[in-house]
Amino acid sequence: NPESRLKSYPHELSGGQRQRVMIAMALANKPKILLADEPTTALDVTVQKQILDLIQDLKQQLNMGVMLISHDLGVVKRYSDTIAVMRDGEVVEQGAASDIFKSPSHPYTHELIAADPKGSPLTRRGHGSRDGNALSASNLSVKFPLNKPLFRKPTQWLHAVDKVDIQVKKGETLGIIGESGSGKSTLAMALLGLQRSDGDVFFEQTPLHTLTSKQLRPYRQWLQVVFQDPFASLSPRMTIAQIVAEGLVVFKRELTKQQIEQQVDEVLKEVGLNTEINHRYPHEFSGGQRQRIAIARALILRPRVIVLDEPTSALDRAVQAQVVELLRNLQDKHDLSYIFISHDLKVIKALSHDIIVMKDGKIIEQGPAQTLLDNPQHAYTQALLEAALN
Repeated sequence: NPESRLKSYPHELSGGQRQRVMIAMALANKPKILLADEPTTALDVTVQKQILDLIQDLKQQLNMGVMLISHDLGVVKRYSDTIAVMRDGEVVEQGAASDIFKSPSHPYTHELIAADPKGSPLTRRGHGSRDGNALSASNLSVKFPLNKPLFRKPTQWLHAVDKVDIQVKKGETLGIIGESGSGKSTLAMALLGLQRSDGDVFFEQTPLHTLTSKQLRPYRQWLQVVFQDPFASLSPRMTIAQIVAEGLVVFKRELTKQQIEQQVDEVLKEVGLNTEINHRYPHEFSGGQRQRIAIARALILRPRVIVLDEPTSALDRAVQAQVVELLRNLQDKHDLSYIFISHDLKVIKALSHDIIVMKDGKIIEQGPAQTLLDNPQHAYTQALLEAALN
């Protein structure tokens, strides 16, 4: 909706919408060469297809050269004429796209092609009653003003989340899918109390919506979040030890310095990192390592619910598979409940017990993951699955 969005600031847009603005800026002057560095990472599957089809059309119309950098092998296979495979700063294999995928010659290329998130969610633990919910909400709504009169209340509102009912069962994963701007992240932030909202929110049997900010504070240690971009969510001015220990410093003031250091070392080992990294800074690590650090920061307080907002979208397939396996093991070990937001249906399928599908702030379909993915009822869900499969 460009007429209304042209007056918006970047922070008022979703991650996918901001990415579309960047793509529009790059295409505005009809370039001869377009360097597309992970251009669709933050986009859902339907918009991803639209953007890549647009770039393909412009490539033909303008006789434009495109260098497409991506970890999504489906995108590379469909839209590339030739492929170069890089590892450790070197091109280990290159050639026609069809040849690379049909008969890769380098072992690393074999690994990339085979590295999809595999496995299935943990076996259900039998929770189903209200007592079995780790987090739930009813009639939850979030709205933002579209106009801001100087001396009057706004008269136009954007309903980012519109009267949503949701249940996250203990020890299980609720997957949330939908296009960018559908309200997925806003819903999660409202559940955590990080976004002003209307409606009822329960942590286990505690009504969080009735608590003041001071009363809510002790419960925040039980509700943690891992964001999409670990580089943006980890402070560049803090060491890894300081980042991971921050929650303990806030909530566990009785701990000694030695006890904090010991717990930091333990949680770093849990997420597969060497304890010798404590003194280093986020910029010294790869994307997968930074995301493990972000998971360690959330895990150190031993929460009961973790919101995972697109935690694997910026990672290549091989690292995605590792992070998915890590999350599954941590869930089994600590009986964690996850809210997993993603547009990658392979990752959703590997982790989620139940799925809700959002569009325009509403839940349009929900149910057990396997049932919903195998037999979607709503036309919008069918379109999402078709775009993902193609």
